[in-house]
Amino acid sequence: MYVDKKRRRWPYFISAVLILAIAGLIVWRGAQVSAANLQEESAVALRAAIQRSALQCYVVEGAYPSNLAYLEENYGLQINTEDFHVVYDAFASNLPPYVQVTVRP
Repeated sequence: MYVDKKRRRWPYFISAVLILAIAGLIVWRGAQVSAANLQEESAVALRAAIQRSALQCYVVEGAYPSNLAYLEENYGLQINTEDFHVVYDAFASNLPPYVQVTVRP
């Protein structure tokens, strides 16, 4: 005689939920790593832009600017001070300035 037994579906349900949770954690972690890499690349790009603007000022005017405000006013440099901390140290007008850009926490 044939008897139809009900299959237990809860093991499949639990394994599907676990797989989805693991996949969600992997995607979430990947997004965090991408955001950190993007901020680091932005800091490098900002440092390069500051150095290019200072060099352009040196070529046009014959001296490196003494501060960042001069570059912002006269050369169109835009600095996101909310996300980045910029150190600009101009030792002399004929030497390139020291530029350091760090990501604010």
